[in-house]
Amino acid sequence: MQLTRPRILLLSAYDAASHQRWRQQLVNSLPEFEWHCLSLPPRYFSWRIRGNALSWLNEPLLQQTWDLLLATSMTDLASLRGFHPKLAQVPALLYLHENQFAFPDSGRQFNSYEPQMINLYSAVAADQLLFNSEWNRQSFLQGVAGLLKKLPDALPKGLPQALLAKSSILPVPIEDKLFVKRARLTDTRCPHLLWNHRWEYDKGPDRLLKLLDNLVSRGQDFRLSLVGEQFRQQPEAFAQIQQAHHSRLLHFGYQTQVEEYHQLLQQADIVLSTALHDFQGLSMLEAMASGCLALAPNRLAYPEYIPAEQCYASHPQDPDAEADAAAERLIHWLHNPPEQPTPDDWRLSQLTPAYRQTIKGSASLIL
Repeated sequence: MQLTRPRILLLSAYDAASHQRWRQQLVNSLPEFEWHCLSLPPRYFSWRIRGNALSWLNEPLLQQTWDLLLATSMTDLASLRGFHPKLAQVPALLYLHENQFAFPDSGRQFNSYEPQMINLYSAVAADQLLFNSEWNRQSFLQGVAGLLKKLPDALPKGLPQALLAKSSILPVPIEDKLFVKRARLTDTRCPHLLWNHRWEYDKGPDRLLKLLDNLVSRGQDFRLSLVGEQFRQQPEAFAQIQQAHHSRLLHFGYQTQVEEYHQLLQQADIVLSTALHDFQGLSMLEAMASGCLALAPNRLAYPEYIPAEQCYASHPQDPDAEADAAAERLIHWLHNPPEQPTPDDWRLSQLTPAYRQTIKGSASLIL
């Protein structure tokens, strides 16, 4: 007699590229579960984070019987369980790719605590919390504690501690096929630099421009591949980099072919980050798996997997000082290239058993 596979409903309320990749990877790597996915497009952020439970109000899947709910951090889990009382009896696991307490201010957002409150309510409603990095977890808990201090009265005691107690760390995996062992950096005269992040303000393109200009002023030559997901509106720094460093550009723009992007990861020498916000850093981990040396600021999730000697001094309030620190560290490497540790603990094959065990435990499933 064939046993029935446990049924899991995966909810991705803002299905950005990294969220989509994570859920598809999870479904493909754990076929012993019966997966059903609901997702919403990654647009209209304010409406999506506030309205996803309403968007799914008449969704037939929410009326069915499930062994586990697995929701991403943009999902309004509290409202969903309230709208559909049957779901309140189903174990719920909340996966936090990011949190709304730690996004840097672009100067364009409407000043509202609502996204943070939805994040908080979902965390309270979940039976277990999974974070993709320790920095994500700590910034979330610190944000919750800071928010509670601003609220006037009638607050629950020990809420950050209660959230911590039901939380754990489980990163987004890197596919095994990306892992390539390479020799040490050899092109020290004109290294191939790679910047492979979303083309938005929080990834620090203005800081990248300062770093590149700093390298030129020091007489250090380089080649540059500037790639990543692009949007209709993007910071002016990208156009300035294209104008000032066009002769050094090997690639500029979004790599539409995945295999070509993977080849680029293996061709580059050094992968750079200038980010003010990165909850895990998938693009850095991918490049490191492919043999690139990583150069990143000493902040965010980077110190969790990038050696201290490869993290330059962090100066969030002083971009010029930070560019100077990054350039100095990079040029020092070129005289004495370090060994690049492979982020093996982030391999899909390494993390899949942990995901399996966590999901089984959350749902109290017997396979």
